[in-house]
Amino acid sequence: MTRRCEITGKGPAVGNNVSHAKNRTKRRFLPNLQKVSFLSDTLGQSVSVRACTRGIRTIEHNGGLDSYLQSVSDSKLTPEMQSLKKRIFKKSVAS
Repeated sequence: MTRRCEITGKGPAVGNNVSHAKNRTKRRFLPNLQKVSFLSDTLGQSVSVRACTRGIRTIEHNGGLDSYLQSVSDSKLTPEMQSLKKRIFKKSVAS
């Protein structure tokens, strides 16, 4: 399972540990991933995703999962979220 946010696509970053003597060793900064369930009003079911805390705040700020996916372009979404966006769009057009 990759350490990548399914909403924003944020992944590990690379940097250095710097000691008091200014010795540098490589390290990885991992995103703060949480397993969270969002309720999709259009689908009528909860959707479970691994998202970073910034992604969770962004969804809550935009008023929920459905409205967030409608407001974001497909190029900024991961493939899993693109397929979920298509499912939500088809369901909203059908009703």
